[in-house]
Amino acid sequence: MKNDLSAQAGFKDTIPTLSGYIGVGLAFGIVAKAAGLNVLMITLMSAITYSGAAQFVIVSMLLAGSSFSAIVLSVFLLSARMLLMGMTVAPFMKKESLLRNVIIGSLLTDETFALSMNKLNYTNRQLSFDWLNTSNLVAYLTWIISSGIGGALGSLIPNPNQFGLDFAFIAMFIGLLYLQVAADRTIDRRLQVIMILITLVLVYVGMIFVPSNLLLILVTLIGCGLGVLLKHAFF
Repeated sequence: MKNDLSAQAGFKDTIPTLSGYIGVGLAFGIVAKAAGLNVLMITLMSAITYSGAAQFVIVSMLLAGSSFSAIVLSVFLLSARMLLMGMTVAPFMKKESLLRNVIIGSLLTDETFALSMNKLNYTNRQLSFDWLNTSNLVAYLTWIISSGIGGALGSLIPNPNQFGLDFAFIAMFIGLLYLQVAADRTIDRRLQVIMILITLVLVYVGMIFVPSNLLLILVTLIGCGLGVLLKHAFF
């Protein structure tokens, strides 16, 4: 990764993350097809909802016969973390127009957010619309195409987990986390390691007591608060 913020750089920087979109997109398409959705419905869901976790929840809730309002509420709670991510990216886009900010916020994902935070370490804390928008679009199109192909494959892969497709996103995030820690020189390395361990503990304990659709938001807020306190108190 370099300090180039052009559209071409955005395309190149996003390529290593695409395996996660492809793996989980295929898995979603296969699962959704098995649940009774056709390829068109699967593709449209990926294009409109555009949230891997939320789409899996929608399919499972449809199978369970959940009400429309319950599905909408669950998807909202699960995707509410994007408000926090959008607010984090917004200061780097303050020179752009409202329309451009809406475009960036609409297509921002966990992966492109993590990628943009890592990019800041190489660009003197700067981002550009061309770079981030290209990254978002590449990820968006890859997700739609992959889920559509997964739906078309249908019953040819009855158990996607046996190919490790369910681990693709996790592996990608581990890689992004490593790159972030390795490249970020603005925060003490010891604090970064401490916060990683604290986050792991919070998630582990939270899974026992907190609903999964609220856990990520809660851990994010608590982790950020603890991180600020530790940084100002000891680092």
